[in-house]
Amino acid sequence: MITILAIESSCDETSASICADGKILSNFIANQTIHEKYGGVVPELASRAHMQNIVPVVNAALASANCNLASVSAIAFTQAPGLIGSLLVGAQFAKSLALSLNKPLIAVHHMQAHVLANLIDESNKPEFPFLCLTVSGGHTQIVWAKSPFELEVIGETIDDAAGEAFDKTAKLLGLPYPGGPLIDKYAKEGNPLAFKFAEPQITELNFSFSGLKTSVLYFLQKQEAGFINKNLNDLCASIQHTIINILLKKIKLAVKQTGIKNVCIAGGVSANSGLRNALTECGIQYNWKTFIPKFEYCTDNAAMIAITAYYKYLANDFSDLTISPTARATW
Repeated sequence: MITILAIESSCDETSASICADGKILSNFIANQTIHEKYGGVVPELASRAHMQNIVPVVNAALASANCNLASVSAIAFTQAPGLIGSLLVGAQFAKSLALSLNKPLIAVHHMQAHVLANLIDESNKPEFPFLCLTVSGGHTQIVWAKSPFELEVIGETIDDAAGEAFDKTAKLLGLPYPGGPLIDKYAKEGNPLAFKFAEPQITELNFSFSGLKTSVLYFLQKQEAGFINKNLNDLCASIQHTIINILLKKIKLAVKQTGIKNVCIAGGVSANSGLRNALTECGIQYNWKTFIPKFEYCTDNAAMIAITAYYKYLANDFSDLTISPTARATW
């Protein structure tokens, strides 16, 4: 049996997971609430919280899976990209554990793991090749997945990510951090066509969201006092509708260009109910096979690191102890 202990610490979630022969046995996540009062993630505070959380989280993952360190086949960790201080905590812990146990070490690319999170559910996983719309706070990409190790980015944002657009427009509305989930919540009660915001016209499969944020800002500056409170649901619904429309226009174009009709979503924003529903509707309308990860595998989590490490283990793709985390990394 191939048993992977995986650790994820790229931003502000400390997570550990146990995977046995490609099946996730446990997936524990410790969220950091300290950043809420600052309106965003504070890197130094995130690093300190990881140091406090990592041992309890790993112990919880092992206990829940009824597993011990001696039976683990390899130790996996997120190597890039992310906040360098946060990555260092997970990397040094994983490397130390691998050295002390004399176990193989597997370094995992965070964005590759988001894509391969779609392979976790054995009952509903895509066949290769497939397209994956990967949307998070730091990334927005369309990935052409030909195999677990042949992943080609065929479109990406030229400025801001979709997740950042959600959070920054939420801040303009006076909503607390993280604002993306709150926009999703209020949008359910609003009219998505109440207000119209800019959709940047970017060529081919690339994205842009900076113009949308500016459009929302200028629109709100023209309104009278109390406008946001009176129209919060409609504003959230309209902003969410615009972001989703930008995303879906590009994935429709990608399907047209590649001919691939297996379509997945991944990343933190794939937990957005509006996007999940819209992709499902596209699948019905255009005869796509759509795949949507469970909520727990959308945001940063160690299960996606574990499933990626499992495939890397099968391919004998191991790292040595000289490997270091990297804040920015290409595929």
